[in-house]
Amino acid sequence: MPEVVVVGAGTAGLACAARLAEAGVEALVLEARPRLGGRIRTFRPADGGPALELGAQVVHGDRNPAHTVLGPLPPAPRPEAAYVVSGRVARSMGVLGRGAHPPWLLEARLTGYAGEPGDGLSVAGWLARSGAAPAEAATAREWLRQVWAADPDRLAAADVAAAVRRDTGGRGEFTVPGGMDLLPRRLAEGLRIRTGTPVLAVGSGPDGRPYVRTSEGELDAEQVVLAVPPAVVHAGVLTLEGAAPGRRAAAAALVPGDAYCAVVTLSGSAPQTASVFDADGTSGFVSCRRGRPEVLVVAKDAAAACVRGAAGSAAHLAALLGVALPWSRGLAVTAVVAADWRADPYSGGAFCAPGPGAARAALDWARPDGRLFFTGEAALTGRGLPWLQGAYADGRRAAHEVLEARKP
Repeated sequence: MPEVVVVGAGTAGLACAARLAEAGVEALVLEARPRLGGRIRTFRPADGGPALELGAQVVHGDRNPAHTVLGPLPPAPRPEAAYVVSGRVARSMGVLGRGAHPPWLLEARLTGYAGEPGDGLSVAGWLARSGAAPAEAATAREWLRQVWAADPDRLAAADVAAAVRRDTGGRGEFTVPGGMDLLPRRLAEGLRIRTGTPVLAVGSGPDGRPYVRTSEGELDAEQVVLAVPPAVVHAGVLTLEGAAPGRRAAAAALVPGDAYCAVVTLSGSAPQTASVFDADGTSGFVSCRRGRPEVLVVAKDAAAACVRGAAGSAAHLAALLGVALPWSRGLAVTAVVAADWRADPYSGGAFCAPGPGAARAALDWARPDGRLFFTGEAALTGRGLPWLQGAYADGRRAAHEVLEARKP
């Protein structure tokens, strides 16, 4: 019998198991998917071209724990050109910089919002008070929608600001040479892990000892750490047996945003390395590399629905890309590899954005229940950034709680 069972081999679960192993505690990690990494998913072209990310895109910050795990990482390369799509026309990103309130400066100003958590002001409401012209505010709304995978009307301004201010990841953006999935592989070294093992239920027996039920049978453990998104529990993919109403309410409140990522291979290659922001809200962020036929589309919220709908038809997808990347017009779509995170039963969407009541729900979700412990980016909603560094830190936090509970 393992001392601890960790359910979920995403960043939080692996960080938790790795910390337990450092302390000499035997942990068994169970992962439903046939791979590690959760919402980290790397695409590698068959010809050995550069890896592309269908999940987590970059390492945020020069103090991000990924640097400790993998060693110093190089800064994310700047594209040769950047464009914005507005009114279905792609223009140089510089047109936004000539305005008084470009979206990235409004995003930076939002970080300084000094309102109180729960004051009711949405990010959309904050933008309306920012002094930005209507067109500038509309562009910033789409920018923030793509950053947070949620409509700004549903984003709590004070919680968004607090999450950014409390981040300890540092400055800059970095890439993982060879692919982001090297991070979970490194965290997994030396751990006992079973992939392809969906957990059906977790609960506690009359004696308080927790159990984990899979299709292969039931496992007992001294302690169990649930490192899956609350949406997985809310959808009934994994049943939390005997859960208190507060726990179920937290799972219902921590709704992940919609995200759809795709690598689209075209019949011709890009003439330059470029990044495109679609302010019209139909394709999110689109990027390409000089001399490569692959186009990466990362779309969230309403844009995710647009790309998902277009992906069912090569002609429709080519037309959508033709707006963001005029050079691609006339080229054929030869292959599509997509990660539809909303349709993934083991994620239910992207990450959890700090909407009304989400920060309180996150605290309720993170609270241990006897020998059951909970971790993941959703557990720090409204108190930290929900990206890689947040998931890693929360996994270590849960491991600390497990270790403290084991003390005599």
